[in-house]
Amino acid sequence: MAKFLVDKSGPLHGEVEISGSKNAVLPIMAAAILTEENCHILDAPVLRDVDVMCKLLGSIGSEVKADYANNVVEIETKNIIAKEAPYELVKKMRASILVMGPLLARTGRARIALPGGCAIGARPINLHLKGFQALGAEIEEGHGYVEAKAEKLIGANVYLDFPSVGATENIMMAAVLAEGTTIIENVAEEPEIVDLANFLNKMGAKIKGAGTDTIKIEGVERLHGTKHAVIPDRIETGTFMVAAAITRGNVLIKNVVPDHVKPVIAKLKECGAVIEDGDDGMRVRGDINPLIATDIKTLPYPGFPTDMQSQFMALLTTVSGPSVVIETVFENRYMHIGELNRMGANIKIEGRSAIMPGDRNLQGAQVISTDLRAGAALVLAGLMAEGTTEISEVYHIERGYEDFIEKFKKLGASIRRIED
Repeated sequence: MAKFLVDKSGPLHGEVEISGSKNAVLPIMAAAILTEENCHILDAPVLRDVDVMCKLLGSIGSEVKADYANNVVEIETKNIIAKEAPYELVKKMRASILVMGPLLARTGRARIALPGGCAIGARPINLHLKGFQALGAEIEEGHGYVEAKAEKLIGANVYLDFPSVGATENIMMAAVLAEGTTIIENVAEEPEIVDLANFLNKMGAKIKGAGTDTIKIEGVERLHGTKHAVIPDRIETGTFMVAAAITRGNVLIKNVVPDHVKPVIAKLKECGAVIEDGDDGMRVRGDINPLIATDIKTLPYPGFPTDMQSQFMALLTTVSGPSVVIETVFENRYMHIGELNRMGANIKIEGRSAIMPGDRNLQGAQVISTDLRAGAALVLAGLMAEGTTEISEVYHIERGYEDFIEKFKKLGASIRRIED
C-alpha cells in the first residue's frame, strides 16, 4: 500500500495548472454510450476513477481508447453487449451508477450493483430511481442490485426532493432519448451539470435550463458523436487555493473558471487572503495579511461546496481565532477530524457543527486518508505541521487528483510517495 510522507514546508510559490474536472468527465464518459458514434473527450484527467470508468464502459461493449499522455479519451459504443455493470468495478466508484440512465435510454434495461466510493455518509439512489419511474421504467430491487426496465421512456415532470447532482445527471441522460418533454425541477445547479448538458447538446440533445433549478428536455430519436473539452476541476482549484493560504504562500493557479469557485474565494478573503484574477490565471496570496478565523456552512451549489469542507477546516486550525464549520450535505463527512486532532487540531464536534479553537501549532503524525477530500486536507495540514506526517490509504487521494505529488513539489512542498 502506498503512503505519502509530508514534511513541514515553507510558503508555496510558483504556478500550477488545474486538470480537467473529475466530477464532470465521469458523467460525460457515461453519456457517450447514448450514441453509436465516436465521442472524443479532451482534457480528461488521468485518475483512478477515470480508469475505472474506462473499464466499466469496456465491460458493456464500448470501444475505449485512453490516450492519457494527451488527456484524451475516445469512446465508441456500436453494440452494447451487456446491460449490467459488474460489481467488481461498481464497488470501486460511486459514479458507476451514472451508466444506468444511458443504458436504460439506449437499450430499455439497466442493472447495476449498489455503488461504492468514499464512505462519507448515506447517499441513497432513490432519487435516481424516482426519475426513471416517472419516465415509465419499472424498478426491481434485489440483494445488492437494482434494475430498471422500460419498453419506451416517456417524457414527464420530475421533482427532486433534494438537488442531487448524480440524480440530476442520470435523469437528464435518460430523458434525452425519451418521447416527448421532460421537466426536472429542484435540480442541482453545479457547473458539472452545465458541462454535461453542453456535451449532450453537442450530440444533438435539446436541453435548456442547465445551471438553474429547472431543466427542460425535448426528447430526440438519436444522438451523434461529438468532441468536447471538459471544464477545469473546481475542487482541485479550491484545494490549491487553500494550499497557498495555509502555507502563507504566493501561487498562480492556471486554467481556472473564477465563477466556479466564488464561495471559496469569498471565504478565503474573509480569512485575509488576497486573491487577484488576471489574464494568466488566479493568484492566491496568504503572505500579505495575518490570517483570521471565519465560519463556513456547506450547501448545494452555489453555496460553499462540501468537497472543500475538510481542506478549509485544515486551514482554519492554523489561523487566529475560533471558527465553526457546519456540514449540511453529508452526515458522515467529519471522519478527518479525528486525524487532524492526532496532529493537534483540537477540533470538537457538536451535532453537525465542528468547532475549531484556531492558533494551533500542528505536529506530524501517522494518519489515515478516510476519503478523497479528507486525504487532501491531511496533506495541507502536513505542510504546516512540525516533523513528518505519514498518510496511509492514499488511493483515495489518487482517485481524484491528477499528478498530485508532482504539482505540490513544483510549488516547493516537501512531499513524496512511498510503497509500504
